[in-house]
Amino acid sequence: MISDSEHKIQIFSETGTLRSVILHSPGPEVENMTPETAERALYSDILSLPTVSREYSVFQALLQTFSHTLQVKDLLTDILRDETVKSSLLQKICSNEEAEYILPDLMDQDAPQLAVSLIEGVTMRQDNLTRFLSKERYSLRPLHNFFFTRDAAISVRNRVIIGQMANTVREREALIMEAVFQNHPQLRAQTFNPSLVHRGKDSLSIEGGDILVPRQDILMIGVGSRTSSVGVDYILECIKQQPEARHIIIQELPEKPESFIHLDMCFTFIDEHTAVVYEPLILRPNRFQTAHIRIENGSVRQIRTVENIPAILKELGMEIRPVLVGGSGDSWIQEREQWHSGANFFAIGPGRVIGYERNHYTVQELADAGYEPLKAEDILSAKVNPEDYRHFVITLEGSELARGGGGCRCMTMPVYRDS
Repeated sequence: MISDSEHKIQIFSETGTLRSVILHSPGPEVENMTPETAERALYSDILSLPTVSREYSVFQALLQTFSHTLQVKDLLTDILRDETVKSSLLQKICSNEEAEYILPDLMDQDAPQLAVSLIEGVTMRQDNLTRFLSKERYSLRPLHNFFFTRDAAISVRNRVIIGQMANTVREREALIMEAVFQNHPQLRAQTFNPSLVHRGKDSLSIEGGDILVPRQDILMIGVGSRTSSVGVDYILECIKQQPEARHIIIQELPEKPESFIHLDMCFTFIDEHTAVVYEPLILRPNRFQTAHIRIENGSVRQIRTVENIPAILKELGMEIRPVLVGGSGDSWIQEREQWHSGANFFAIGPGRVIGYERNHYTVQELADAGYEPLKAEDILSAKVNPEDYRHFVITLEGSELARGGGGCRCMTMPVYRDS
């Protein structure tokens, strides 16, 4: 159970002091795959669960020292105690995954057991010839990617956008997160669900790693392999009547390699006026467009191409100092560190961020920019007090986590930040 306090939705920036965040500790689902099924699971390799768990436990402990952390499994267990919610969610999941035949068995499970089944997967019973001959191991496949909680639900201002996942293997994550935000007594929020839009549904995709909130009146959205232009159009329709909606900045992303799956793999804010950027895409001339959508009085007034993200942010009154992933000296180092989530930092407050220590050159760039590198273990052992430093980067051992294809921002779904 989470605490009795209500967790309101408030995300008006990327770097306001973090008060509550949703996490999912990786479990057996992250390694329940084979080399043959790893690509279908959106992995390029199979992770070691003991190593992932050890690295993630440090990450979670860090966040618990700075904010209130909520676990997906606990939230899910809470709402599954309501038989009406349980029945509705199971019917949606089983229908979506053509597994109606296991619905009675799932209904018989108690809430804690069922939460595990929905996340770790349900092994297929070989009780007819078709299933006996099937090469598929699961009736409900494990949610291999759920520890990247950023993607399936997105807090924007005081509302939550439910992800329309680009890959079917992740669709259940969005169904679970929608049920949590609609039914948990401490998290009830107004949600926008793209899956309710029927026209153009096949080309509509939205994932949270592509959405950044630089300022109350500005959204930044990446368009690429995980979020489509149709998805952006849906978001535009959802927010344009909101009085605070003024600007959307769009950044096209490469389809390949897979390290460009989301905008936050190339650009993250670490304080109001500083961002970690992948220079070749964000700052150098290239074929990927940056666009600015201007909204006035509930209508789109202008869509235009702009030079790059920092240029349009400066025009809107947010001058950004870029810190370069991998430094500026060697393009190979830049590519290597971007591949291992070198841009994917998570801010727990203005100028207070967490990232992988393996990206040595990026950490050095941050140090040169005035961010004191602090080791996660030193903070947890009280050897170092982060309050002694105005700006810092906490370096997290993430050799195995990084191989999952995401960084510290990917593994967090913020619920509330100070304005």
